[in-house]
Amino acid sequence: MTSSHGASLFRSLHTSARPLALANAWDVASALIVEAAGAPAIATTSAGVAWSLGAPDGDRVSRDLAVDAVARVAAAVTVPVSADIEGGHGQSPAEVADTVTRVLEAGAVGINIEDGTRPPGILAARLEAVRAAADRAGADLFVNARVDTYLLGLGDPAGRLGDTLARARSYVDAGADGIFVPGVTDPELIKALADALTVPLNVLAGPGAPPVVELGALGVARVSLGSSVVQSAYAAARHAARELYGAGTYESLQGALDYPELNDLFAKTG
Repeated sequence: MTSSHGASLFRSLHTSARPLALANAWDVASALIVEAAGAPAIATTSAGVAWSLGAPDGDRVSRDLAVDAVARVAAAVTVPVSADIEGGHGQSPAEVADTVTRVLEAGAVGINIEDGTRPPGILAARLEAVRAAADRAGADLFVNARVDTYLLGLGDPAGRLGDTLARARSYVDAGADGIFVPGVTDPELIKALADALTVPLNVLAGPGAPPVVELGALGVARVSLGSSVVQSAYAAARHAARELYGAGTYESLQGALDYPELNDLFAKTG
């Protein structure tokens, strides 16, 4: 798949008629497993990448390591790849632009970039730099801007919807193609967000959230599992270890992926 085709395909997948569902990956193995399950695209999770590299989440992984993880995933799969670059792996807009240039060279056709607790003007400036970097590279990069007002409980709850939409609009004006609002599961709130936005809405899903089809009916175009898949994988490892060092049994290993099946996924990348 050429990068231009992958970019146009990835962009076309953002529709509420059939939301883009993303079981976020963190390394080559998880990306291959997700692709084999039928994923039309792969999105990385910064938390999973960080944990797999021995670091905490939250802009603590070096840009070199983060970009290398993207390159490994993009080289292994045949579907479009979107990279979670957290706050941009840089303090200045120019540094963030350099990150995006390198992520594009690594094979990604989309990025997630977040505001966190920073003033919204900081992400807006970074987004302008991101768009300029993509234009210089001649890349149709899909830029998904994450608004963390609900996820982090920022500001007055009574004004949170308005603040979220104000941030979202400023990010779209700065070059964002989509808006990611994690931390919302209430259908009425999700619909209010989708109705007010002029770009695709991405939400974070998991136990307690409406199914993908229902989210699409509310106007959601993209549904992410975030770090929950890697958390579940590590929970399985802990369960097996506790059973082994506790009861000395192995029942939790039932249902594991078959060795030849898993090994064959890697053989196809060689």
